[in-house]
Amino acid sequence: MVKIGMMISDRYEVLDKVGAGGMSDVYRAKDHKLNRFVAIKVLKQEFAENTEFRSKFRMEAQAAAGLMHPNIVNVYDVGEESGFSYIVMELVEGITLKKYIEKKARLSVKEAVSIAIQVGRGIEAAHNNHIIHRDIKPQNIIISKEGKVKVTDFGIAKAATSNTITSNVMGSVHYTSPEQVRGGFSDEKSDIYSLGITLFEMLTGRVPYNGETTVAVAIQHIQEEMPSPRDYVPEIPVSVEQIVLKCTQKSPDRRYQSAPELIEDLKKSLISPDENFVKMDTMDMVGVTRDFTSEDKRRMKQAARHEEYEQDQRDDAEYDRRYDERYEPDEYEEPGSRKGSNHKREQNRKSEKKSSSKNTRTKTGSKNTKNSVSSKKNTRLSSKKNKKQEGQSGLEMLTTVVVIIAAVIVGVIFIYIVGSAIGLFGARDNDPGTAIGIETQPQTVTQVAMPDVIGMSEAKARETLEALSLNVTTDYQNSSEAEGTVFQASIAAGTNLKSGDAVTIVVSSGTDGVRLPDVIGKTQAEATVLLENEGFGVRVIKENSTEIPKGNVISQDPKGDSRLRRGTEIVLTVSLGTETQDVSMPDLRGMEEETAIATMVELGLDYNTPAEQVFSDEYAEGQVCYQNYSPGITVGSGTKVVYKVSKGPEPAVYNCSYTVQAPADFVPGTPATLTLFATDTSTALWSVTADSFPQQINISGIDSIPYGTLYITYTVSTTESVTDAEGNVTQQTVTTQKTSDPQTVNFTKVQ
Repeated sequence: MVKIGMMISDRYEVLDKVGAGGMSDVYRAKDHKLNRFVAIKVLKQEFAENTEFRSKFRMEAQAAAGLMHPNIVNVYDVGEESGFSYIVMELVEGITLKKYIEKKARLSVKEAVSIAIQVGRGIEAAHNNHIIHRDIKPQNIIISKEGKVKVTDFGIAKAATSNTITSNVMGSVHYTSPEQVRGGFSDEKSDIYSLGITLFEMLTGRVPYNGETTVAVAIQHIQEEMPSPRDYVPEIPVSVEQIVLKCTQKSPDRRYQSAPELIEDLKKSLISPDENFVKMDTMDMVGVTRDFTSEDKRRMKQAARHEEYEQDQRDDAEYDRRYDERYEPDEYEEPGSRKGSNHKREQNRKSEKKSSSKNTRTKTGSKNTKNSVSSKKNTRLSSKKNKKQEGQSGLEMLTTVVVIIAAVIVGVIFIYIVGSAIGLFGARDNDPGTAIGIETQPQTVTQVAMPDVIGMSEAKARETLEALSLNVTTDYQNSSEAEGTVFQASIAAGTNLKSGDAVTIVVSSGTDGVRLPDVIGKTQAEATVLLENEGFGVRVIKENSTEIPKGNVISQDPKGDSRLRRGTEIVLTVSLGTETQDVSMPDLRGMEEETAIATMVELGLDYNTPAEQVFSDEYAEGQVCYQNYSPGITVGSGTKVVYKVSKGPEPAVYNCSYTVQAPADFVPGTPATLTLFATDTSTALWSVTADSFPQQINISGIDSIPYGTLYITYTVSTTESVTDAEGNVTQQTVTTQKTSDPQTVNFTKVQ
């Protein structure tokens, strides 16, 4: 149980609770080792007790920790303590996009597109690292106080969906792609669909599909046509409408195929909003048969290997659990004996897998043999029956049989290829000939066995794996193992691999991590070499400085002499000297404050904070109403802009002194009703009934209303010809009520 004030891992001090979701609670904490504030996401008890989910959660969080991008909430650490699992993340001060939309009802087109571009950049960075979010929605997008847009919870959605977490836990089904609803394979285009739904909500203030139950909404994603955002907000430009519709196509092949492709169209819509440049695939184009490209085959094989690897990990975890239940270490067990037990455990696991694989092949072979015999028997019976039919020529019968056999073979091959790509058959190779009993030529693919690299140095492990033509990536984690020693690998020793397969080795950074060099004052090149040689990542930010020479490091985050795990990204601020870049001053007036800040940040301009709040009759509350540099002038990057934000019109008190004259056709002595309304014509400020004019209006202390509208209702008499039943015509006087045209009455502001 997490309590305020407690220390987690003797490092993170929990300060206060800042939020809660379906799966976790979020706390603000201080990292005493690096002297910075962080956010800690703690799994709720019902998930923390699930061993399989906790293991999967940790793996996905570690993968997400490799993502470093300005539009992603960075993950710093992941761990377990006292029965709960946690993730340490970047602390972002701001609000979620969901709350921002609720606050503003709906966003302007430019603001919505700008936010979508930043979300797209974050998604692109994740996709480049082969990480799919699977739960893009406004609740998982944060807008910081500085106007930066950041996507959070990468990897967590995958951990949850792979363990059958309910939709109530996973969040709203309003943003889920049709293929996810069906439980099928989801990829980059699933995230693009969810971003399209999010863009729709930003533009209209509502989601496209709604219903009383999550099942009802899910069915709409699959069956119902996507509504156009212009049905709700007609002023949305045609280009933005088409972008939303392309993102949310039912078929993934008809959507944008990548995040950069979507970002390109979003940028173009800001320049040419009314141009219909979005290329939409027609149904005819989608329906035609296409050849598999080499990239299609590569991605299908990669997906199959990935699913196979994940299944192996689950099988190994289950075996370890069952083995641990059977194995109870002796109270006086020697330290080295456990290692022998672990070796025995690994040998038993391999033996079970081999036996299981053999049984699977035997069953499959038996089933194929039976199917083959049955197929031949049916063919002979069909042939005898066809011979008895009269009027059918031998050539025609032969053609029919050949066509049927060819169709069956093509169908079986197609089903096997697709099934293998999505892991349906669980085969380790993609040879369709083997599956249907056809002899094929052996392929020249090099098979290698995964060596045991546990205990090796990082250099020795890389050398060993690369000698087998395997692609090696390295992750660094704090561990009780000796620094620089490999203590974990993504592939178990002895596993059969193909040349070119990816293997990740986990290298120990020691118990306290590696000392971070102090590179302040060094050149950017020197600092980068020093840090990368120690296994750290480097990101560079440049800014002007009158004190530090151009190209030298001004500061680093975290500071030098800290102890960190290898692989941590170090942010270097490098001097530009006095060099400035000319930029055109934007017109910030009328922008929401968050948008104005984002605009200045992109141009490299500095700004005052907090901004002064002033009254304005011209600009609505929350909009920028003043800037100290005129729009369009040229200023240097780094220039400090002073801006002010409107509090809306200043409250004022008014008096009314007005003389009302009689309407032209008013008959003195007849009643007339005079009513003065406020500007909204629903509130009466003054009313009187009189039979003579002029009438005087005297009102004081009218709050915040600068003028009113006067109406006069009075009786008018007219003479009309009336014909009775016998046809006689007489003149009669008829009285009716008449209302005068409205008169605007201006009030006097009290000074």
